[in-house]
Amino acid sequence: MRFFSTAINFLALPFASANYRNSPRRTLLALAANGVLALLVLVGATLATVLPSLPSFDVVTDYRPKIPLRIYTADGALLGEFGEERRDFTPIDAVPPVLKEALLAIEDARFYEHSGVDYRGVLRAVAAGLTGGMRQGASTITMQVARNFFLSQEKTLKRKLTEVVLAYRIESALSKDRILELYMNQIYLGQRSYGFAAAARTYFNKRLPELTLAEAAMLAGIPQNPAKHNPAVNPVRAKARQELVLKRMLQLGRITQAQYAEAVAEPLRIGRSLQFEAHADHAAELVRQELHARYKGEAYTQGFNVYTTLDKAEQNAAYDAVRRNVLAYDQRHGYRGPEGFVALPDNADEWDEAIERALARHPGSDNLIPAVVTEVSARLVRAEPAAGDTLEIKGDGLRFAARALQPNAKMDLKIRVGSVIRVSQDGKGRWAISQMPEVDVAFVALNADDGSYRAMVGGFDFARNQFNHVTSAWRQPGSSIKPFVYSAALEKGFSPATLMNDAPLSLPGGEDGQPWEPRNDDGYDGPISLRQALARSKNVVAVRLLQAISPQYARDYLQRFGFDAAKHPANLTMTLGSGSVTPLQMASAYAVFANGGYRVTPRLIEKITDARGKVLWQAPPPPARDDGQRAIDPRNAFIIDSMLREVVRSGTAAVASHRLGRNDLAGKTGTTSNAVDGWFAGYAGNVVAVSWMGYGQPRSLGGREFGATLALPIWIDYMRQALSGKPPSERTPPPGVSLIDGDWVYDEFRGEDGVKALDVEVSPFRSIFDAIRRAFGG
Repeated sequence: MRFFSTAINFLALPFASANYRNSPRRTLLALAANGVLALLVLVGATLATVLPSLPSFDVVTDYRPKIPLRIYTADGALLGEFGEERRDFTPIDAVPPVLKEALLAIEDARFYEHSGVDYRGVLRAVAAGLTGGMRQGASTITMQVARNFFLSQEKTLKRKLTEVVLAYRIESALSKDRILELYMNQIYLGQRSYGFAAAARTYFNKRLPELTLAEAAMLAGIPQNPAKHNPAVNPVRAKARQELVLKRMLQLGRITQAQYAEAVAEPLRIGRSLQFEAHADHAAELVRQELHARYKGEAYTQGFNVYTTLDKAEQNAAYDAVRRNVLAYDQRHGYRGPEGFVALPDNADEWDEAIERALARHPGSDNLIPAVVTEVSARLVRAEPAAGDTLEIKGDGLRFAARALQPNAKMDLKIRVGSVIRVSQDGKGRWAISQMPEVDVAFVALNADDGSYRAMVGGFDFARNQFNHVTSAWRQPGSSIKPFVYSAALEKGFSPATLMNDAPLSLPGGEDGQPWEPRNDDGYDGPISLRQALARSKNVVAVRLLQAISPQYARDYLQRFGFDAAKHPANLTMTLGSGSVTPLQMASAYAVFANGGYRVTPRLIEKITDARGKVLWQAPPPPARDDGQRAIDPRNAFIIDSMLREVVRSGTAAVASHRLGRNDLAGKTGTTSNAVDGWFAGYAGNVVAVSWMGYGQPRSLGGREFGATLALPIWIDYMRQALSGKPPSERTPPPGVSLIDGDWVYDEFRGEDGVKALDVEVSPFRSIFDAIRRAFGG
């Protein structure tokens, strides 16, 4: 400071004489000189404090941006992203020229000419401000890089001088392209988007090379004020800013008048949220949990890319199948009434605010859009959604809620002005009243050979309920457990041709000391083969079969398929599905029948890479099959497979073979008591899939609902995609089985004239029946 004090005194000497002081002109000059000197002193003093405290320069020379965790399908479709900052690091040579031209035109036209600070730009900005011309900023892109990486937004001389010094340092250390690369990847552009690549996905659901001139100009206009120029929040201001960018590009000769006019006129579709290419929220959440367990907080900032085993087309087919069939079930059971009500004020501004507040409490769910009713009659309903024009619902669109539109409808059912309803739009643009389903659902598909997930839908709407029913919902399996009891019976000498008595059965041990009397849904048929009993899901036969092999034996046998024995009772109700399983357990268990008898372990993650694509972890290849992985005898898997094919060919799931037109489908329906749970588990080729429907708090799904009406349609719709273009699969009989009297049996259980007889109750007329069967070759 002593140096600056001496300098001031020395420079002030010429102005200290009496003659100089007596001249007004000289007095003004003296004041001006003193002002300049004071400014120089202030600058010098500020620099004296700035230079020693400059931050470390490593942050730009070794740039490591916060890049979110991204999750993909096996074929590269984005299905999830986690992190505070949305960012895609993009090398400068991958940025399209149209975007660079737009950005430089509005932010720093002389970027490639100046040395970090554009003094001509400063003078031009001052002149524009004084003359009322186009408003221009004085900060260069290099200065903005300095500010964004090192400094706060406070407007002080010290911060500005630090910015200038850092700009020169950056220019001396990095190339122009590298500086522009840093800027275009680091800058905040609203909606949690950092960098232009992330912004292109957020606002237009596009990659950078796909941007049009109009879209590039709109993105280039955001950095000045991401809050006000954000097109998702303020499309009017964003449009004005875009036109300013285009005008500047025209002035600089970067575009022609025709290009300008075309870009200004181009309609833009602005997204309001990040769009994913596959609907797999529950699967993405499973991956997020795994990555957080491995990497903690770094999982969300280091740019990890996780590639799952999911298939994009199959995942979306599963999602669509779930949504379509849950809504179909919901429509079958009637309209329950509006979701809410809001009293609409008379004032127009307050009216809009009231609707906005009401709809904020009822978020959208894909094509189920919330709206507030503003006009209602039996023939027409008008409603206001959160975005877009007023909707008109009429004709068939009112049919579902017709009772709620009657003047005498009960208040909790009635649709009136102010009611919050759900609407959906069909492919022809027609609106209809709908509703959010209350029922829950699960669907999972695995590769039966290696256990890799092909598709997973853990519930109807992840935003409404994050609980993953595929992995965590323990539900009664109903008749879908029967094939495992039949599999156990094969090891005891039974065969598909074994006859059992399908007749009323009364056993002790019922409630309140009453006998337990299991019943069939379709009556009784007397003597029936096990093949037909499984195909038609005969409950009484299943109970007799379990009685013959013992519940304890069957319960222990279930563990071969991955079931938890503790979750299943050691009594006769086990064969009717009174235990507990998860849909994922069921899929893994049915995979054993599909692949010839081997246990598989479900796996979702195929590989993990860092932000640069380097593989950090790769799933090991499936081990070669050996006896250590075998769950059941290959003969057992072959015979049960043939029986499960019969279920789909002629039994409770026959609709599947008709709709899909294939003869290689296998599976089993399942419906619990009072239709609380509906299941279908099945496979074709190496694709095994399980669907389930039920209420979170268990209650009946309806007296006329079964696994075949609830879960099977989901399975069919998914399999239509999963099996598309794949030829039917056939099974070759393994050694050790023989075809006797038209059905399969283990060789060791053959008698001299056919199948060895078993001590199983059939009926008093068994010997007569057997004689007739042999006589007719049946």
